Amino acid sequence: MNFIPFHAGSRQRKLWQFHGGLHLPDEKTLSNTEPAAPLPLPSQLVIPLQQHIGTPARACVAVGDRVRTGQVIGEPQGPVSAPVHASTSGVVTAIEPRAVPHPSGLQAPCVIIDADGLDQWAELPPPIPAFKQTAADDLRQRIRQSGIVGMGGASFPADVKLAPGGEHPVETLIINGAECEPYITCDDRLMREHAADIIDGVHIMLHILDARRCLVGIEDNKPEAIAAMRQAVSAAGLERLIEVVCIPTLYPSGGEKQLIRILTGKEVPSHDIPARIGLLVQNVGTAMAVADAVLRGRPLIERLVTVSGRGVAHPRNFRVRIGTPAAALVAASGGYRPDQARLVIGGPMMGYAVESDAIPVTKSLNCVLALTSAESPDPGPAQPCIRCGRCAEVCPARLLPQQLYWHARAKDLDKVQDYNLFDCIECGCCALVCPSHIPLVQYYRYAKTESWAREREKQAAEHARQRHAAREARLQRLERERQARLRQKKAAAPAKATAAGAKAGARTGAKTGAVAGTKTASQHADRQAAIEAARKRAAERRQAKAATADPAASPPPTANAGQETNAGETR
Repeated sequence: MNFIPFHAGSRQRKLWQFHGGLHLPDEKTLSNTEPAAPLPLPSQLVIPLQQHIGTPARACVAVGDRVRTGQVIGEPQGPVSAPVHASTSGVVTAIEPRAVPHPSGLQAPCVIIDADGLDQWAELPPPIPAFKQTAADDLRQRIRQSGIVGMGGASFPADVKLAPGGEHPVETLIINGAECEPYITCDDRLMREHAADIIDGVHIMLHILDARRCLVGIEDNKPEAIAAMRQAVSAAGLERLIEVVCIPTLYPSGGEKQLIRILTGKEVPSHDIPARIGLLVQNVGTAMAVADAVLRGRPLIERLVTVSGRGVAHPRNFRVRIGTPAAALVAASGGYRPDQARLVIGGPMMGYAVESDAIPVTKSLNCVLALTSAESPDPGPAQPCIRCGRCAEVCPARLLPQQLYWHARAKDLDKVQDYNLFDCIECGCCALVCPSHIPLVQYYRYAKTESWAREREKQAAEHARQRHAAREARLQRLERERQARLRQKKAAAPAKATAAGAKAGARTGAKTGAVAGTKTASQHADRQAAIEAARKRAAERRQAKAATADPAASPPPTANAGQETNAGETR
C-alpha cells in the first residue's frame, strides 16, 4: 500500500505507510482515564549527571552545599551536553555512583539532595515573551541553559538538534504525539491538559528553525488529544503554520523515520538524519519544555510519567520531579499487587526490566510498568532459528533481522554493520513474532555496544598515534633547530677567531713595535761606535807601519812633513 487517505472534517491529507509494523493491544485505558496528579516531593532526590546523549555534566556543587530549586548542579561539558538542575531545594549530601535507568544495570555519578520541603526557587532568567523579535541563537542558548533534551526517549540535547546548520535548512518541523507503545499515556495526558503550552513551544521552534510549516502526528486512538491540539492551534491563530494530523494506529508509528514516512512519504537515508532532507522531529514533551524555558524561564526539572500495568493497584500519570525514586511513584499508585512479577522501565516493547525500583526518574523516563505473569509470560528458552522470515516481514526499518542475529551471535561486528545494524530502532517487533523466542533485540543491543566500544578504542588508538606522531615531529623539529644553531655557531667561529687574532695581533704588534724601535736605536749606536773604533785601529796600524819603514829610502824630514802626513792620513 502506497498511501492511506484520511478524512478529518473537511480536510483530506495523503498519508503513507511504512514497511512492517504490528497492531498491538494498546492497554492505554488502564492509566489515561484520570488527569495527571502532582507527586508529593520525596525526602531525597537522586539526580544523575548524565541524562542525555553526549558528554556527562560535571558536578558544580559540593557535599554540604545548600541548593535551591532550578539551580544548576551540573555544568555541560562540550557542545553535545546539557546542564542538570536541582529539582527542589535542600542540601547536597553525596556525589557518588548510584543505580540509574539503563539496560546495563550499571551505576553512574549522581548528586544526592536531601529535600528541605520548602521548594525554594533559585533566581530564574527573565522570560522572553517577544520571542519572535529575539535572535534564534539567543533562544537556542536559553534552551541549552534550561537543560532541555529530547523527551521521547533519545535524550539528544534540544539546542543541538535545533541547530541543523545552513547547508540543510529545515522546511518542516514534525511533532511526535503518536505515543505508539502499549500502556504509555503520559504524552496523551500532556496533550489533553497542556495543548496550548505545547503549541507555544512549537511556535518558538518554528521561529528558531525558520521553518515554513509544522505537522503534529497523533494516532487515532487518542481523539481527545487530537481535539485539544486542534483547538489550541485555532486559538493561537496558527492554522496556516501548524497542522494536527490524525494517523492510523500501528506500532511503531512513533519511530522518527516511520513518522516521517507516514506524514511526508519521504525516506531518511541510511546512517543519516532527517535534517538532511529538510525535516526535524521533536516530541510533544520537548515542545512544552521549550515553552517553559522561553516564556517562563523555567529549567527542565519535572515531567509526566505513566505508572501502569496490572501489577500496581491504581495505574495513572504523575507530574514528577527529576530524581524522584521510582518506588515513590509505585507507592503513590497504591503499591504492588500480589501477582506483580516484573518491573519494566519504559514500554513492554522497547523498555527493559530492572531488579529494583530504587532507580530515579530522569528526563527521558516516561513509564514505570509493573507487569503480572499473565501480561509478561516467560517465553522459555530460545530455540534454533527456523528461517521463517517473519522477523523481516514486520521490521519497520526494512532490515534482515535473521542475518543480523547470526552475525551478532558470531561477534562478526564488521559483517553486522554491513547489514545496517545502526538503522535498527530496537522496536522489538522481530522478537515478538519470532516462533523460536530468540531475544533478537538483546543481540542487536550487544552488537551495538561492542561496535561502539571498538570504535572508541579505535579513536583512542588513533588519538594516541596522533599524539605520538606530534611528539616525534616536535622532537625532530627541536633537533633540527639545535643542529642549525650548531652549524651557525661553527660557521661564525673562524670569523670570530680571525677578528680576535687581528685584535690581539694589533695589540701585540704595537707592543713589539715599541720594543723593536728601542732595540734598533741601540743597535745603530753600537754599530757607529764599532765603526769609529775600527777606523781608529786602522789609523794606528798605518802609523805603526810608517814608523818601522827604511830611513834611507825616506826623504829627509822637513818641517812640514809631519803636518802633510797627518793631513794625508786625515784625508
